[in-house]
Amino acid sequence: MQMENFAPIMFAGLIVIMLIGFPVAFSLSALGLLSGFIAIEMGWFPAGFMANLPLNVFGILSNETLLAIPFFTLMGAVLEKCGLAEDMLDSMGQLFGPVRGGLGYSVIIVGFILGAITGTVAGQVIAMAMISLPVMMRYGYNMRYSTGVLAASGTITQLVPPSLVLIVMADQLGTDVGQMYKGAWGPSILQVLIFAIYTFLVSRIRPSYVPGVPVTARTLVGWALWAKCLRGIIPSAILIFAVLGSMGGLPFMDHAIATPTEAGAMGAVGSLVLAAIHRRLNWQMLKEAMNGTMRLTAMVVFILIGSRVFSLVFQGVDGAKWIEHLLSGLPGGQIGFLIVVNIFVFFLAFFLDFFEIAFIILPMLGPVAAKLGIDMVWFGVLLCVNMQTSFMHPPFGFALFYLRGIADTLFKNGALPRKVESRDIYLGAIPWVGLQLLLVAIVIFFPQTVTVFLDKKVEVDIDKVRLEMPDQGPDNSSINMEDPFGNQKPATPDASAPAPDALPMPEPEPPAKQ
Repeated sequence: MQMENFAPIMFAGLIVIMLIGFPVAFSLSALGLLSGFIAIEMGWFPAGFMANLPLNVFGILSNETLLAIPFFTLMGAVLEKCGLAEDMLDSMGQLFGPVRGGLGYSVIIVGFILGAITGTVAGQVIAMAMISLPVMMRYGYNMRYSTGVLAASGTITQLVPPSLVLIVMADQLGTDVGQMYKGAWGPSILQVLIFAIYTFLVSRIRPSYVPGVPVTARTLVGWALWAKCLRGIIPSAILIFAVLGSMGGLPFMDHAIATPTEAGAMGAVGSLVLAAIHRRLNWQMLKEAMNGTMRLTAMVVFILIGSRVFSLVFQGVDGAKWIEHLLSGLPGGQIGFLIVVNIFVFFLAFFLDFFEIAFIILPMLGPVAAKLGIDMVWFGVLLCVNMQTSFMHPPFGFALFYLRGIADTLFKNGALPRKVESRDIYLGAIPWVGLQLLLVAIVIFFPQTVTVFLDKKVEVDIDKVRLEMPDQGPDNSSINMEDPFGNQKPATPDASAPAPDALPMPEPEPPAKQ
C-alpha cells in the first residue's frame, strides 16, 4: 500500500469511529496510535516522529487562550443558577405579552441576553422552558411554535460573544479572540432579527398560533414593570461590557486591556457578584457550578489530546496535502469551497458535538481556507453559525433532548395541561433550522456581516516607502560627512613626516671645538 492511499483510509476510519458512539476522545487516540504504528512499520516516517506527541500534549495544557474556557464556563454556570433567567423572562413576558407573539419576542430577547452572559445551551433551554412553556400553553400558543422558539433561542448562545465556541475557533485558526468576538456581533444581531421577523409573520398569517396575553393577566404595570425589566438587564449589560470591553471584543474598540483569560476571570468574579445581588450565592450553588465547570473542562482537554494524536499521524502521512488537493480544486473558488464545507459540517453536526467538530475537522479545513485567501475570522464565524444547528436538527439535536426532558418533568408536576409529544418538538424545530441555514447563506454571500466590525488592516505599499535624512543643523562644520559616525579608523601617521601645521624645528648646532 502506498502512503498516498493511507490518508483517505484514516479519514474514513475517523468518520466510522465517530458514528459508532464510543467516546470520541479515546476513539481518536486509539485510531491515531494504531495508524502511527502502521506508518512506522511501513517506513513512511521514523519512530522518532512520534516523539513530537508529548510536546503537543504539553502545548495543549500550557495554552493560555484555552485557559479562558473554565473561567467563562464557571461564569455561565453561576449565572444560570442565580435566578437571572426567571426574573428577565417574567418581566419581559409581562412587557411584551399583550402583543400578538409577545411571549415569543420575550423568549428571543432573553435568549440573546442570556447567551451573552451564560454560554451554555442546556441551562438556557431548561431555564426558559420551565418559565415560558407553561405560560405559552396556558394562553393558547401553538405547541410547535412554542417548542421551536424555546429551542432556537437557547442555541443563540453558541454565537453570541463570549461564546466558548468562538474561543476554540480562534485558537484553532490562529486568530485573535477579540477579533472573533467582534466578527460574531453582526450575525448574532441578524439571527435575533430573523427570529423576530418570523414571529411577526406568524402573528399576521396565523394569529391564532401566537395570541396576545390579556392585559388583566399582568401582575405588574407602569414603572414597577419597567423597574423589574431594568433590574435584570442593567447588571447583565454591565457584566457584558466589562468582560468583552476589557478584551477588545466589542465593536468600534481598537484596544484591549486584558487577555481572554483575564477577562474570563473577571467575568467569573462578576457572576458571583450578580448571584449575591439576587441572594442566590451559597455553597451548594457554588459546588454545582464548579462540578459542571470541571466536567466540561476535562471533556475539552481529552478531546484536544485525542485530536492531536490523530492529527499528528495524519500530518505525517501527508493527509494535509490530500485534503488540500481535494478541496482546493472545487469549482466556484472561495464560494464553492465554503458551500461544500458548510454542507459537510451541517451533516456532520447530526452526530457530533461542536467541540468535536472544532477540534477534529477545523484543523484540516483551516489551512485550505487560508490558501484560498479566505479571512480566518469570517471563516470561523461562518462555521460557528452553521454549528449552532447541531443542537437543533432532528433527531439528534441536544436542545431538543433538553426540551423533551423538561417538558416531561413539567407535565408530571402538573405545570402543563397536556403532554408535549416528541412529534411536536421535532416538527417545531424544522422552521427554525431553516432560519439558521438562511443566516449561513447570508454570511457566505455577504461577508460584510462579519467584517464590518473588525479592526481595519493597515496596508503598506512597499514600493512607495521613502527614507529621508533630516536636514543638518548650522553647526556641522566639524562633522565628517563621509564618515558621520566615526566608523573609519584614522590612518597611522608617518613619524618622519612633519605635521602639516607644525612650525619647522631649528637644526641643532655642532659642538664647539676646544
